Amino acid sequence: MRRRKNNSSFGVLFVLVLIVAAGLYVYFSATFERVAPQIVLKNSNGYWNLKKPLKIKISDTSGVKSYKIIMRTKDGDKTLQYEQLLNPQKELQLEVAPPRGSYTMKDKAIKLIVQAQDTSSKWNLLKGNLAQQEFTLKIDKKRPRVSIVSNSYKISRGGSALVVFKVEDENIDDIYILSNHNKHFKAEPFYKEGYYMALLAWPVKDSGFKATVVATDAAGNVVKAYVPLYLKNKDYRVSKITLSDKFLNGKIAELSDEFEETQGVENRLERFKIINEDVRAKNEELIHKLTAKVPTEMISDFKMKRMYPLKNGQVVAYFGDHRKYYYKGRFVSEAYHLGIDLASHAMAPIKTQNGGVVVFADFNGLYGNMLALSHGLGLYTIYGHCSSLDVTQGEDVPPNSKIASTGKTGYAMGDHLHFGVLVQGIEMRPQEWMDKQWIKLNISDIIKSAKKIIDQQ
Repeated sequence: MRRRKNNSSFGVLFVLVLIVAAGLYVYFSATFERVAPQIVLKNSNGYWNLKKPLKIKISDTSGVKSYKIIMRTKDGDKTLQYEQLLNPQKELQLEVAPPRGSYTMKDKAIKLIVQAQDTSSKWNLLKGNLAQQEFTLKIDKKRPRVSIVSNSYKISRGGSALVVFKVEDENIDDIYILSNHNKHFKAEPFYKEGYYMALLAWPVKDSGFKATVVATDAAGNVVKAYVPLYLKNKDYRVSKITLSDKFLNGKIAELSDEFEETQGVENRLERFKIINEDVRAKNEELIHKLTAKVPTEMISDFKMKRMYPLKNGQVVAYFGDHRKYYYKGRFVSEAYHLGIDLASHAMAPIKTQNGGVVVFADFNGLYGNMLALSHGLGLYTIYGHCSSLDVTQGEDVPPNSKIASTGKTGYAMGDHLHFGVLVQGIEMRPQEWMDKQWIKLNISDIIKSAKKIIDQQ
């Protein structure tokens, strides 16, 4: 009897061990993996315009065997896609187009139901893992409305202009002004809700200019409105400059000791080319980055006084000058002068007639000791070759303040000020902003006219 009981106990234990072993095998075996397929709706933020297809990603480590996509409306369910794959795929990238006739649908929202199954797994009674995701999408088929309220009459090559416009849409997502050279100008909220204002800039190196207001809503509906500007193609000087041995052995040799790009370069012309092109590009890239930002808070006005930073300053170099450098008749390098050079006397005081925030106050390569001020609406001024700086980065400078003194730091042969004006990272002809009449016609009057129109609407 005792032996029979022992055998029975051993049998029960053996069965229990088998059950545990089988359970562990099922739990840890890849054959019985329990991870359901992953479903991701990629290009939707909760809206659908029933024009562009939706993009859905389905993935599973063991492979997707089948999937089904259903659109649920107030009229019922409609299958948009269904497929059973002969060869399971670990990842599927699907595009789901709206069904025919759906654009006339009156529903303000629909549900998108995505099901996916991996039958390569033996889990769930050999049926595999089933995943289901339900997405609620708001239907927005209406494009935003854009209307130009007021804008400058004309724009010159190397110059700027102002535009005020209105955008109407409940679900607006992005607003910008696109130029024909793919520059995106940002707009700042202006005066009242739904209105925007932006400064535009025609780069001096570009042969033409066209500006279009682009508004996109959350559903991806897009509208474009052309800004009617008369184009004035202004000509700029082309200067042929002969490099002297004195210059190469003097100023260029001196500068080459300061820059890492010219370390170890013995050839004088190669050093000049690196400084004039590579170092200049690096310095200008910093300037463009500093001056590309536009405030996002609403403004009700933008008052600017004429700019003339150097009292009794004489222009010694002009904006837009296309300089081509030669040595003994052979072309070496070229560059554009993207500001004006003003000179009066050594270490002359530099003043800003318009208040602003100092966004840079440091050494910047060829520009020497340099200041950059933000005046709002994406308008900036820079001051190069200074002997000393009287303000620091982050400082809010009031109008008519002394901010620095002229000098010859950086790539300067004599004491002077390099004065630059930029709109959203693009160098502009400073003479426009130094002209009181130009500011009145192209800035002040446009804002005044826009306010009057807005108040009447």
